[in-house]
Amino acid sequence: MAIHELDTRASIRYLLPSVEQPIYIASTPGADAALNIGAEFEDREVAIHNARRLNPQATLDRQGFALVPHQTLIKDFYRLELNRTDYEDEITALVLAASGGSHALVFDHTLRSDSRQIRGDRTTREPASVIHNDYTDASAKKRLLDLLPDGEGQARAGQRFAIINVWRSVRGSVLRSPLACCDALTLADEDLVASERRAQERVGELELVCWNPAHRWYYYPEMHYGEALLIKTFDSATDGRARRSIHTAFDNPLAPADAPARESIESRLLVFFD
Repeated sequence: MAIHELDTRASIRYLLPSVEQPIYIASTPGADAALNIGAEFEDREVAIHNARRLNPQATLDRQGFALVPHQTLIKDFYRLELNRTDYEDEITALVLAASGGSHALVFDHTLRSDSRQIRGDRTTREPASVIHNDYTDASAKKRLLDLLPDGEGQARAGQRFAIINVWRSVRGSVLRSPLACCDALTLADEDLVASERRAQERVGELELVCWNPAHRWYYYPEMHYGEALLIKTFDSATDGRARRSIHTAFDNPLAPADAPARESIESRLLVFFD
């Protein structure tokens, strides 16, 4: 069978429970790897199911992630600054259609590769290989307030808003270091541990994750340039819909030995529901 038809098994990295709050030091593009201080981890081998086989397909409000077809007009993501507005218009329309939002604000783009040479040449970051979610309730609200003018930010904080990532390949199909997402229906709040996140530009929080055998993991084999993976990293709604999808890169044992390096971009959007 072809790789895109198969489930797989792989080791993924969970946080070991501790009384100490972990501190995450973000990687530097093209240079230093990410660090975790005050945290110990364990590798667990888990089944990672082929999400292409889900019927019905995964959705943002049920599983917390969704794959959508998207033919971008961008030809070179390493020169995104030349067409940034065009791409941000593309993914805004994409996310609003999938989420039911009324409008959105794109606020971040991050290029990654699992090749040290490419990271050095292109000044990109490494894949995130520890299970995590990008925001806590507190840091999501802080990000909202930081990005919007004072009056608007305070008003929006009292209404429903979400943060949704758009993740895609920027060159070829993803065979090495694909992204695994956990079905939000199998995630418990007790599994999550707030970790301070320190980066050059700001200090925030993310969520690390402790082992729970109920977790059910999925990935989309051989994601290609004409697809985008939407990942909900925060939703202020508490009405039973998915509020987050924990995720991680993993080493796929099904990848051919000569598979090309992963090269990807993730973009983050604040989404509003007027």
